[in-house]
Amino acid sequence: MKFPIVDCHHHFWRLGQGNYPWLEAPDPAPHRYGPVQPLLQDYLPADYDRDTAAFEVVASVHVEAEWNPDDPVTETRWLHDVAEATGRPSAIVGQAWFARDDIEAVLAGHAAFPLVRAVRQKPAAAPNPDAMRPGMSVIPVMPGSMSDPEWRRGYGQLAKYGLHYELQTRYWHLGEAADLARDFPDIPMIVNHAGVPEDRHETGLAAWRASLEAVAAQPNVSIKISGIGEAGYGWSAARQRGVVRDVIRIFGVDRCMFASNYPVDRLTGSFDTIFNGFLEVTKDLSDLDRRKLFHDNAVRTYRL
Repeated sequence: MKFPIVDCHHHFWRLGQGNYPWLEAPDPAPHRYGPVQPLLQDYLPADYDRDTAAFEVVASVHVEAEWNPDDPVTETRWLHDVAEATGRPSAIVGQAWFARDDIEAVLAGHAAFPLVRAVRQKPAAAPNPDAMRPGMSVIPVMPGSMSDPEWRRGYGQLAKYGLHYELQTRYWHLGEAADLARDFPDIPMIVNHAGVPEDRHETGLAAWRASLEAVAAQPNVSIKISGIGEAGYGWSAARQRGVVRDVIRIFGVDRCMFASNYPVDRLTGSFDTIFNGFLEVTKDLSDLDRRKLFHDNAVRTYRL
């Protein structure tokens, strides 16, 4: 590696206090990769530094780890204490639910902390492409979706607080995301986890590519290449090459960033496997382009 890394998507958590319902439920539901039991242990900066020791990770961005939504700003407060004590994370993406009555107070609470750059919330979504409702053309719209007027009112407050939006949704909702980005051009949007290309059959990949092209047409949208593991398969450059190169082709080098999604993606591969895989898949690109993907674009996006 000829340049340092900014890992722009990872998580920390300290279990045992009931702050993470998805991990601390009596019988936690499986992740899309499979059972979450291997994740049921604290994951803190010392653990992250151990996992990333083979690389020069000069900065990292913590993305909300599905903290109890009753009090999302408390996660940000805790992370600031962690950063002050350890030097990680370098920036924070908080949690915010745009349709809640106190959304302005939540956004103001996050924005009061100097490391916060953005918020993430997973909007209401159809479980599969066949169940997808085409947004604003259907009345009533799905509550809590990107087409819900109440949700959009909350979303529109992001510019006031200098925050961007991190979107995690399945690819069949990226058309809605394109409409949202077009209607709020002053709010940057970052698509998480490459639009979640779970269906690796050719028809599924074709639909995913078409959805990426729709949202990439909006100039205020960028994307993170992360979280692209597959249930039942170890992470490998051979399996992920097509997805990675499709994202870069569709968005262009200047709007893509590599990230680990650690420790969640530990379910599919080690940090070394994932980042060596990104290096392998991009080995024919120029050093300048690779530096953008691994470092420079994240520095710009997260104001590091």
